[in-house]
Amino acid sequence: MSESKREAKKRRHKRIRKKLSGTPDRLRLSIYRSLNHVYAQIIDDLKGQTVVSASTLEKEFKDEKIHKGNIKMAKKVGELIAKRALEKGIKKAVFDRSGYLYHGSVKALAEAAREAGIEF
Repeated sequence: MSESKREAKKRRHKRIRKKLSGTPDRLRLSIYRSLNHVYAQIIDDLKGQTVVSASTLEKEFKDEKIHKGNIKMAKKVGELIAKRALEKGIKKAVFDRSGYLYHGSVKALAEAAREAGIEF
């Protein structure tokens, strides 16, 4: 039986979310990746609210003439989300890759956030 990519992603996402959730000590860093943009949020699952967010739709990236869904932009989003999280006093997070494979822009965002000071 062959599955489509979308079905496989949904299955991975469901399996991942069963195992991890954000606590007040370690909030959840969730990402979303579309063809054109990369989004990241730090979420408090107990309160059900987003604490910090960053994406390639931010004002800082408006003047960029390159494609915004690539590895280079994912690194910038990772650095931005880490900077904003550290300003709010968030140093530890649980990384939620949202069913995406840990490769390419997902990996770049995670490594940039780690280098900027967020501990996974």
